[in-house]
Amino acid sequence: MSIGVAAAGAPKERTLLVFGDSLSAAYGLKTEEGWVPQLQKRLQDQGYGYRVVNASSSGETTAGGRSRIERALETHQPDLVILELGANDGLRGLPVQGARDNLAAMIRSVQQRKAKLLLVGILMPPNYGQRYADSFAAIYPELSKEFKVPLVPFLLEGVALDQRYMQADGMHPNAAGQPRLLENVWPHLQPLLER
Repeated sequence: MSIGVAAAGAPKERTLLVFGDSLSAAYGLKTEEGWVPQLQKRLQDQGYGYRVVNASSSGETTAGGRSRIERALETHQPDLVILELGANDGLRGLPVQGARDNLAAMIRSVQQRKAKLLLVGILMPPNYGQRYADSFAAIYPELSKEFKVPLVPFLLEGVALDQRYMQADGMHPNAAGQPRLLENVWPHLQPLLER
């Protein structure tokens, strides 16, 4: 009898789902060099009982993410989701409204499952004109306000324009840039964590 009570009283391991694109999938690097595996290590080192699942996919657009988020939520049953998508929409010049609608739908899916969510923002270079870049940048703070979810303003803050931290393609952070991505995420993530 006491064994059953002990098992029932044991803390449940929580699941943190990272749902993003190549910026979270350690594109061009060894998997363990990415900021997501570094996040798992930090959570363990600081005594947070989270299992991190990285469901990020290089090249993913918001439409692609929208089409697969329900399955990811069903499979992993996360307590907390980091949503990092949109960069590929912007780089392809896809309609801003479509990206916004897709992100909103994904946020709703997460919230319907009572999981916490951290939205990760991205900024675009003015390749398609400043108006497009500005409209794109506005998506994330607008959604953060509308759905009352915390926001990482710009994942690549302090990294994107510094060649020391970027791969030769100028689009993906290198191994030296990954800890900086984690530092950009951490202060917004930590208030959502439970011990």
